[in-house]
Amino acid sequence: MHATCLVCTLKRSPEPSNAESLAEVVLGALRKEGVTTDTIRLADHRIDPGVVSEAVSDGDEWPAIRERILAAEILIVATPTWLGQPSSVSKRALERMDAFISETKEDGETPIAYDRVAGVVVVGNEDGAHHVISEVNGALNDIGYTLPGQNWTYWNKGPGPGDEEWLTTEEKDWSTSTGEACAKNLLRTVRAVQP
Repeated sequence: MHATCLVCTLKRSPEPSNAESLAEVVLGALRKEGVTTDTIRLADHRIDPGVVSEAVSDGDEWPAIRERILAAEILIVATPTWLGQPSSVSKRALERMDAFISETKEDGETPIAYDRVAGVVVVGNEDGAHHVISEVNGALNDIGYTLPGQNWTYWNKGPGPGDEEWLTTEEKDWSTSTGEACAKNLLRTVRAVQP
C-alpha cells in the first residue's frame, strides 16, 4: 500500500511548511501501519495551467507528478487557507487532475481514480478550514476518489489575520488526534475498495 501527499503550500523548499508538517501526522500514522509514503511539494515544480495529463509545454513537470499520484492507492492533499480558499497551488493540481475523469484503467472501462481513496489536510491563520475541505473533497469526488468519513484534519488560528502557529502552538492535540483518525479511516476504506 502506498500514499502520496501533494503539499500545496506557496513556499518553496527548504522553507518550513505548516501544511507539510500537519500532513506528516497523517503520513506518520499510515507508515506505522506499513504504508509507504511519498511527499511532493508542488511549489518546487513547474506545473503549467491546463486540464490535460500530457505536458502542456516543454518543462511542464505535471506528467511525472501524475505518475507518482497514480502509483498510490491513497492521495492526501495538504493545503493552506488563503482568503478562505484552498491555495492556488492546490487548484492548479486539481485542474490538471480533471483529465483523470476521462481516463481509464487498463480494462478500458474503469475510471483511473476508482478504487483509490483521498484525504485533506488544511492549515491557516484564518477561519475557513471546513470550506477548504469541502472544496477539495468535492473536486476529488468528481475525479473519482472514494472519500471516507472524516478523511481530514485541520488547524487554524481562527478568524482574522495573524501568524500561522501550528508548529509552536500548545493547541494542537485535536489536530493531531484527528489526523491519526483520518489515517485510520483512509486505510480501512482503501482496504475495502481495493479489488
